[in-house]
Amino acid sequence: MSALFSPFELKGLTLRNRFVRSATFEGAAEADGEVTKLEVQMYRDLAAGEVGLIISGVCGVEEKGLLFPSQNNLASDDRIPGMARLAQAVHDEGGKVAVQLFHAGREASSFFPGVGLAPSSLEDDPHFDHNHRAMTEEEIWEAVESFGKAAGRAQEAGFDAVQMHGAHAYIFAQFLSPHTNRRQDQWGGSVENRTRLHREVLASIRKRVGSDYPVCIKLGTEDGFQGGLTLEEGLEAAMLLAEAGYDCLEISQGLRGVRFHETEFRRNLKKPESQGYFRTWAEAVKQRVSVPVIAVGGIRDLDMAEDIVQKGQADLVAVSRPLISEPGLIARWRKGERQPARCVSCNQCIHEIEAMRTISCALDRKKEDWSEDEAG
Repeated sequence: MSALFSPFELKGLTLRNRFVRSATFEGAAEADGEVTKLEVQMYRDLAAGEVGLIISGVCGVEEKGLLFPSQNNLASDDRIPGMARLAQAVHDEGGKVAVQLFHAGREASSFFPGVGLAPSSLEDDPHFDHNHRAMTEEEIWEAVESFGKAAGRAQEAGFDAVQMHGAHAYIFAQFLSPHTNRRQDQWGGSVENRTRLHREVLASIRKRVGSDYPVCIKLGTEDGFQGGLTLEEGLEAAMLLAEAGYDCLEISQGLRGVRFHETEFRRNLKKPESQGYFRTWAEAVKQRVSVPVIAVGGIRDLDMAEDIVQKGQADLVAVSRPLISEPGLIARWRKGERQPARCVSCNQCIHEIEAMRTISCALDRKKEDWSEDEAG
């Protein structure tokens, strides 16, 4: 049997295989962010589908860092029982689950009225046109403490690990990118300073969860546009964070550009050469760190997943959009049905979330209901 289906040890946590559900926002919570029966069933289905490690959708750590009103969060103790139901559903099916802890930073103003918090205030940013302002020193330390407290609540709720969302458009990526971080204090300038938030958050978390609990990060190692974070800087950041004590790095993109091909949501992945689009970045990180590395980004078939692990480009393989369409995909592959995922990367699932609807797959609807853009 493929090595992908053998157990894997992550900081003392035994995963039943090397497949990860990369964090996927489902948009299925209550209007106030409380966990719903639908969410519980979604996680149960993923675990029953034999995903080795399920990483939750983005889970807020403080109210002013939420992206959507309906987003799950661990900003207060009263959220623990609901999140515990998610963890228990996964455990009932023999799976493991991590909470992805999240702060939107300036992106909060994309959907919430008001002013988003950012490392720096930028005027005429071609990649972001919503109100935002630079965080004060006090607000940065408040965010650091919020991450630590949320991680403690995740552990109390029964989650097996936590992962920081350090990629895409959000607060850690904003601090790491020289495009959005123009600060002249200890939080800006060098890559070491621009990863200070990441490292202080880790220290805050360790105070709450101890030394044995897995603390991971999804790290954007290059921005999706010129003038932002370079791969060289991203690799330096990866090394700093591994040395600081993060137990696993999932390698993705940093800040998003304005088009899908400048984001993690790349489309039209019909040819093998267009798939696995972050695997070389994962490989570059893998060569520089001693902790496990997760490859993600357009992985649609078992052959590619096996190739990534066999070549030592990563230790684990993560998928997201394919599991929206097929939560039982990993079990199907384990049983010997090697057909690629049915996902065609049309990104209708992304459009559903942008419209604040529960995530769904266009392949489960009638073809005539697709728009021309969705069908691409």
